Amino acid sequence: MKRFALAFAAASMFALPALAGPQYVDETGFAVSGYDVVAYRSLAQAPVGQSQPEGVKGRADITAEYNGSTFAFSTEANRDAFVANPAFYAPQYDGHCAYGVSKGGKVPGNPNLWRIVDDKLYLNITDVVVGFWEEDIPGNLNLAQGNWPGIEGKDASTNTIPKFTSQAPIKN
Repeated sequence: MKRFALAFAAASMFALPALAGPQYVDETGFAVSGYDVVAYRSLAQAPVGQSQPEGVKGRADITAEYNGSTFAFSTEANRDAFVANPAFYAPQYDGHCAYGVSKGGKVPGNPNLWRIVDDKLYLNITDVVVGFWEEDIPGNLNLAQGNWPGIEGKDASTNTIPKFTSQAPIKN
Protein backbone atom coordinates (compact mmCIF):
# COMPACT_ATOMS: atom_id res chain seq x y z
CA MET A 1 0.00 0.00 0.00
CA LYS A 2 2.86 2.38 0.81
CA ARG A 3 4.38 1.79 -2.63
CA PHE A 4 1.05 2.68 -4.29
CA ALA A 5 0.75 5.89 -2.24
CA LEU A 6 4.28 6.95 -3.17
CA ALA A 7 3.73 6.17 -6.84
CA PHE A 8 0.43 8.09 -6.81
CA ALA A 9 2.04 11.09 -5.09
CA ALA A 10 4.89 11.14 -7.62
CA ALA A 11 2.49 10.88 -10.57
CA SER A 12 0.30 13.64 -9.13
CA MET A 13 3.25 16.03 -8.94
CA PHE A 14 3.76 15.78 -12.68
CA ALA A 15 0.05 16.23 -13.43
CA LEU A 16 -0.25 19.55 -11.59
CA PRO A 17 0.05 22.73 -13.65
CA ALA A 18 3.12 24.85 -13.08
CA LEU A 19 2.12 28.08 -11.40
CA ALA A 20 3.91 31.34 -12.06
CA GLY A 21 5.13 33.34 -9.13
CA PRO A 22 3.84 36.83 -8.45
CA GLN A 23 4.79 39.48 -11.00
CA TYR A 24 6.95 42.43 -9.93
CA VAL A 25 4.77 45.56 -9.98
CA ASP A 26 6.16 48.94 -8.92
CA GLU A 27 4.48 52.15 -7.80
CA THR A 28 2.91 52.63 -11.24
CA GLY A 29 0.63 49.67 -10.54
CA PHE A 30 1.72 48.08 -13.84
CA ALA A 31 4.02 45.18 -14.66
CA VAL A 32 7.39 46.28 -16.10
CA SER A 33 6.72 49.82 -14.79
CA GLY A 34 4.17 50.36 -17.56
CA TYR A 35 6.60 49.72 -20.42
CA ASP A 36 5.56 47.81 -23.55
CA VAL A 37 7.13 44.33 -23.38
CA VAL A 38 6.35 43.58 -27.04
CA ALA A 39 8.24 46.69 -28.20
CA TYR A 40 11.58 45.34 -26.91
CA ARG A 41 11.55 42.94 -29.86
CA SER A 42 11.68 45.86 -32.31
CA LEU A 43 14.47 47.80 -30.55
CA ALA A 44 18.07 47.54 -31.78
CA GLN A 45 19.85 45.56 -29.10
CA ALA A 46 23.22 47.07 -28.14
CA PRO A 47 26.33 44.88 -27.94
CA VAL A 48 27.27 43.51 -24.53
CA GLY A 49 29.02 46.24 -22.55
CA GLN A 50 27.00 49.07 -24.10
CA SER A 51 23.78 50.62 -22.82
CA GLN A 52 20.56 49.39 -24.35
CA PRO A 53 18.07 51.85 -25.84
CA GLU A 54 15.34 52.85 -23.40
CA GLY A 55 12.21 50.76 -23.39
CA VAL A 56 9.00 52.01 -25.01
CA LYS A 57 6.37 53.43 -22.67
CA GLY A 58 2.98 51.81 -22.78
CA ARG A 59 -0.35 53.60 -22.68
CA ALA A 60 -2.79 53.38 -19.79
CA ASP A 61 -5.67 52.82 -22.22
CA ILE A 62 -4.06 49.85 -24.03
CA THR A 63 -3.61 47.04 -21.52
CA ALA A 64 -3.86 43.31 -20.95
CA GLU A 65 -3.90 41.12 -17.85
CA TYR A 66 -1.37 38.33 -17.34
CA ASN A 67 0.01 36.56 -14.28
CA GLY A 68 -2.28 38.61 -12.03
CA SER A 69 -0.92 41.94 -13.30
CA THR A 70 -1.71 44.63 -15.83
CA PHE A 71 0.68 45.15 -18.74
CA ALA A 72 0.56 48.36 -20.80
CA PHE A 73 1.29 48.64 -24.54
CA SER A 74 2.15 51.44 -26.93
CA THR A 75 -0.12 50.09 -29.68
CA GLU A 76 -3.15 47.85 -29.99
CA ALA A 77 -1.15 45.59 -32.32
CA ASN A 78 1.44 45.06 -29.58
CA ARG A 79 -1.31 44.29 -27.08
CA ASP A 80 -2.85 41.79 -29.47
CA ALA A 81 0.52 40.09 -30.03
CA PHE A 82 0.98 39.84 -26.26
CA VAL A 83 -2.50 38.40 -25.69
CA ALA A 84 -1.81 35.76 -28.36
CA ASN A 85 1.40 34.60 -26.62
CA PRO A 86 2.05 36.34 -23.28
CA ALA A 87 4.70 33.88 -22.06
CA PHE A 88 6.83 34.75 -25.10
CA TYR A 89 6.80 38.50 -24.41
CA ALA A 90 6.67 38.73 -20.62
CA PRO A 91 10.05 39.17 -18.94
CA GLN A 92 11.65 36.15 -17.36
CA TYR A 93 11.52 35.67 -13.59
CA ASP A 94 8.21 37.54 -13.35
CA GLY A 95 9.93 40.86 -14.08
CA HIS A 96 12.54 40.50 -11.35
CA CYS A 97 16.25 41.19 -11.92
CA ALA A 98 17.88 38.26 -13.70
CA TYR A 99 21.20 38.76 -11.89
CA GLY A 100 19.37 38.93 -8.55
CA VAL A 101 17.73 35.58 -9.32
CA SER A 102 21.17 34.15 -10.19
CA LYS A 103 22.20 35.16 -6.65
CA GLY A 104 19.10 33.56 -5.13
CA GLY A 105 16.74 36.48 -4.55
CA LYS A 106 13.95 38.58 -6.00
CA VAL A 107 14.76 42.25 -6.58
CA PRO A 108 13.09 44.67 -9.02
CA GLY A 109 13.82 44.71 -12.73
CA ASN A 110 14.39 48.07 -14.44
CA PRO A 111 12.59 48.30 -17.82
CA ASN A 112 15.50 50.28 -19.31
CA LEU A 113 18.11 47.68 -18.31
CA TRP A 114 17.11 44.82 -20.55
CA ARG A 115 18.56 42.21 -22.86
CA ILE A 116 17.00 39.53 -25.04
CA VAL A 117 18.92 36.26 -24.81
CA ASP A 118 17.80 33.11 -26.63
CA ASP A 119 14.54 34.89 -27.53
CA LYS A 120 13.70 35.67 -23.87
CA LEU A 121 13.50 39.09 -22.22
CA TYR A 122 15.59 39.65 -19.10
CA LEU A 123 15.66 42.75 -16.89
CA ASN A 124 18.27 43.88 -14.36
CA ILE A 125 18.13 46.35 -11.50
CA THR A 126 21.06 48.81 -11.93
CA ASP A 127 23.84 49.69 -14.39
CA VAL A 128 26.39 48.13 -12.02
CA VAL A 129 24.41 44.89 -11.91
CA VAL A 130 24.18 44.87 -15.71
CA GLY A 131 28.00 44.81 -15.73
CA PHE A 132 28.10 41.77 -13.45
CA TRP A 133 25.33 40.09 -15.49
CA GLU A 134 27.13 40.67 -18.78
CA GLU A 135 30.48 39.35 -17.51
CA ASP A 136 29.03 35.84 -17.88
CA ILE A 137 25.50 35.80 -19.25
CA PRO A 138 25.41 32.01 -19.88
CA GLY A 139 26.80 31.25 -16.42
CA ASN A 140 24.43 33.71 -14.74
CA LEU A 141 21.47 32.28 -16.66
CA ASN A 142 22.46 28.79 -15.57
CA LEU A 143 22.58 29.91 -11.92
CA ALA A 144 19.27 31.77 -12.25
CA GLN A 145 17.53 28.78 -13.83
CA GLY A 146 18.78 26.62 -10.97
CA ASN A 147 17.62 29.10 -8.31
CA TRP A 148 14.26 30.03 -9.83
CA PRO A 149 12.26 26.93 -8.84
CA GLY A 150 13.11 27.55 -5.18
CA ILE A 151 12.14 31.23 -5.17
CA GLU A 152 9.46 31.51 -7.86
CA GLY A 153 6.53 31.02 -5.48
CA LYS A 154 7.82 33.52 -2.92
CA ASP A 155 6.31 36.99 -2.70
CA ALA A 156 7.27 39.48 -5.40
CA SER A 157 9.75 42.16 -4.45
CA THR A 158 8.15 45.26 -2.97
CA ASN A 159 11.30 47.37 -3.33
CA THR A 160 11.50 50.49 -5.43
CA ILE A 161 13.78 50.36 -8.47
CA PRO A 162 16.90 52.38 -7.54
CA LYS A 163 17.59 55.58 -9.51
CA PHE A 164 14.49 55.10 -11.65
CA THR A 165 11.14 56.84 -11.84
CA SER A 166 8.69 55.60 -14.42
CA GLN A 167 6.81 58.08 -16.58
CA ALA A 168 4.81 55.18 -17.96
CA PRO A 169 2.20 54.29 -18.77
CA ILE A 170 1.27 57.32 -20.80
CA LYS A 171 -2.20 58.57 -19.90
CA ASN A 172 -4.36 59.79 -22.79
